[in-house]
Amino acid sequence: MVRTASWLAAGMGMAWLAAAPPPAAADEPPVELTAEQDHQRMMKQLGITEIRPGANGRDPAAPNAANYDESKGNPYPDLPPVLTLANGKPVKDARTWWKKRRPELVELFDREVYGRIPADVPGVAWEVTESREEIVGGKPVLFRKLVGRVDNAAYPLIQVNIEVELTTPRAARGVPVVVEFFPFEFRGRFPPPPPPTWQEQVAARGWAYAILSTSTIQADNGAGLTRGIIGLVNKGRPREPDDWGALRAWAWGASRLLDFLETTPEVDAQRAVIEGVSRFGKASLVTMAYEPRFAIGFVGSSGMGGAALHRRRIGELLENVAGSGEYHWMAGNYIKYAGPLTPRDLPVDSHELIALAAPRPLFIGAGNPAQGDAWVDPRGMFMATVAAAPVWELLGKKGLDTAEFPPIETSLTTGELAYRQHAGGHTSGPNWPTFLEFAARYFESRQ
Repeated sequence: MVRTASWLAAGMGMAWLAAAPPPAAADEPPVELTAEQDHQRMMKQLGITEIRPGANGRDPAAPNAANYDESKGNPYPDLPPVLTLANGKPVKDARTWWKKRRPELVELFDREVYGRIPADVPGVAWEVTESREEIVGGKPVLFRKLVGRVDNAAYPLIQVNIEVELTTPRAARGVPVVVEFFPFEFRGRFPPPPPPTWQEQVAARGWAYAILSTSTIQADNGAGLTRGIIGLVNKGRPREPDDWGALRAWAWGASRLLDFLETTPEVDAQRAVIEGVSRFGKASLVTMAYEPRFAIGFVGSSGMGGAALHRRRIGELLENVAGSGEYHWMAGNYIKYAGPLTPRDLPVDSHELIALAAPRPLFIGAGNPAQGDAWVDPRGMFMATVAAAPVWELLGKKGLDTAEFPPIETSLTTGELAYRQHAGGHTSGPNWPTFLEFAARYFESRQ
């Protein structure tokens, strides 16, 4: 990988030079940068001196207070056409979608939004480190801790050990499995949900579930970009503008877990769900876009950078995601659309990300704005889902039941593309029963 910038300690701060540094040696330690320093370094690479501030979701009197007024929410109403080739010709058949249009969209998302996965990512060796019998929701299960050790022979100074907890029904063989993105250190931060938990609901169906700790793949901050799987591949050096961000790194980790599940007789890896909420909802949608082996996606309250339209100006904005607190999720190139470019200049939008999951079943969920989910723009996520539906129909599947934004608690689940906004807040909890019924319709037909 060719580097186009280097760095130099300068007193208490950092100065970056334009000359490329020498290749990293195996014993040269990772570069230490704060998120702000790394963000500024990336802006310097892009030739940007400043970006527009994001929306302030806490102070309604702030000059940049978050907008929730629909009359001001669509300054860029024209979306990039999902079924039109770059040369302007329409996509009229499945072959053109798979051979031409879909690769065009993948290239744009790679370069401008989520970043590219390098060709030389090392392999992962899985082992079971703990095993015990438990009871979940009255059902006997086998609980196992897994560790996926990434080969770090090329750069031993960084270790990446992917942590997973896998729970299968006792004596199970070939059952569906739900994989959730969730960092283990988040446990205890939130009030426990009312029973039955989603795990209990999954176990009641006789299915398996796995919890994948994202932070063991890649840290959820900009300071961690020279470590984790991204730092390991880059040998501790900062990213280039089209290098992968944390969302693609987490999705890569889900793919490696699926590799392991394909060798596990207790589960049927061809009936695997990928699921997450909020930033992990973004990751679950990115996973569905890039990993065709996941059978179904459950995307909860994913917001900007996930299912919400970039061209909308409701709640969280592109500028928020491009700022120093969240830019690490994305490719560095994404920052330029917060200044001097605008969301309208982005060559793709989230309806096209959703479309990359077609024709597999995909459930987009959100909560009630009045209960705390306004920031993720549930209507914008619905609009994107509607705009993606023609791809499912082109491929012989059913899209949504309606193009009209439905009342809360309305389940649009009769097709392969589903949407439901529940009455709760920033959670997928109330949507789990509906989602499991949706998924069962497909899984039971494949037994």
